Amino acid sequence: MASAHTVLVVEDDDNIAESMTYHLGRAGYRVLRAADGAHGLRLFRQQKPDLVILDLMLPEVDGWRFTQEIRRDDARVPLVMCSARTSEYDRVHGLEVGADDYISKPFSMRELLARVNAHLRRSERERAPEALGGVVEAGPLRVDPEQVQAFCDGRSVGLTPREFEVLHTLARSEGKPLSRTRLYRDVWGYEMVAGDRSVDVFVRKVRQKLARACPERTFVQTHYGVGYRFEMAGAHAGGDGDDDGGGAAATASG
Repeated sequence: MASAHTVLVVEDDDNIAESMTYHLGRAGYRVLRAADGAHGLRLFRQQKPDLVILDLMLPEVDGWRFTQEIRRDDARVPLVMCSARTSEYDRVHGLEVGADDYISKPFSMRELLARVNAHLRRSERERAPEALGGVVEAGPLRVDPEQVQAFCDGRSVGLTPREFEVLHTLARSEGKPLSRTRLYRDVWGYEMVAGDRSVDVFVRKVRQKLARACPERTFVQTHYGVGYRFEMAGAHAGGDGDDDGGGAAATASG
């Protein structure tokens, strides 16, 4: 699988960049390297890599701006942030600006490779939407894996691929609560680390976009003490389903 994929590494620490390049190369990936954000953006636009790994604290163009720039060019390419900044704010903000994953330094190369492999498997699923299952329709909402998008009364909701996977995973289990750990495993492809807020961030983004597109309904509900569930009928907007569940709710392993 790996031999067909190109990974762009944007990292200004030579030792870390060399280690990533070595291990990714051994795994069969073609690796492009950039030591600053501006060079990374040029390589991204010229080479169209299959996945991007980037540091946050980069010269010229930092990781935040880099992410925003490439998301304007390409909403689908998997993007993994790696940073020594470990606060919850930084992790959540990284996901909110467009990263698919956030790894805190120091990390093992084995962990990095596992995440790279999982993200690229997810990209392959998007190119073969039949593997995701069929269309889910709930009143005005249509969740369409072939287009990797949701539509409300025929209008695109504007989901990113990762947001779509979160919604489609919930919709396929209509009425059944899914824990954060179960959602993370099904969507990201590996086990969730304790304290990771990725699921909450992406559920909140999905809800915000659905609220703009289908303001009369709230399809994604919080199931207190467990996680989230999708309801075909939807609740009236402004009810309990609007809670993002970011507190002490879901602890079940699903």
